[in-house]
Amino acid sequence: MLGIGAYKQRMPRAEDMLPGRSTPLPLHNVHFVNGHPLQGAFEGLQQVEFGLGCFWGAERKFWNVPGVYSTSVGYAGGGTPNAIYEEVCSGQTGHNEVVRVVYDPAQVSFERLLQVFWESHDPTQGMRQGNDVGTQYRSGIHCHTPEQQAAAEASLQAYQQQLKAAGYGGITTEVVYPAPPFYYAEDYHQQYLAKNPNGYCGLGGTGVSCPIGLEA
Repeated sequence: MLGIGAYKQRMPRAEDMLPGRSTPLPLHNVHFVNGHPLQGAFEGLQQVEFGLGCFWGAERKFWNVPGVYSTSVGYAGGGTPNAIYEEVCSGQTGHNEVVRVVYDPAQVSFERLLQVFWESHDPTQGMRQGNDVGTQYRSGIHCHTPEQQAAAEASLQAYQQQLKAAGYGGITTEVVYPAPPFYYAEDYHQQYLAKNPNGYCGLGGTGVSCPIGLEA
């Protein structure tokens, strides 16, 4: 028998998804921590979206990485355009809470970002992360280039071996290419834990090291 809220742990059917809206949510286009823009052309830089649980704590994991130019949070992977937070939490948009990471490949490798991703959460939990349950908490890597996709898939296989040796089950992370549309979340979610240092962060890794990015 399915428990209370079990419907939030499966993707909604297309006909059940909320319609959303055509207008993007307002965005204050300045990173609260480093002052860089959240949105733009980002010439010479690359970007990727990671889903690893509640995006408040997930974003903080990445803005602290040297070589990361900007981070922002949003909704992606579902079918509701320009969804609002309450809609995503309803389980009727299919969206994941994700972090968009804009980085300089001359300063930080994609493999290093993958290492941060894998070690910052438990990628074997399906539609949940710790006590946070729902489709928006699933693990995912939304790639913008074939090279990112290949690296992400290789890192998944490598980390799966490490997790298996530690007694964990199969990885449920979605590696998606091309990346689905990304919709910026509300302003108050952006860099939330910098604005609210005592705010909630439910992320917890497995304690298993990822071999990606460790080579000299």
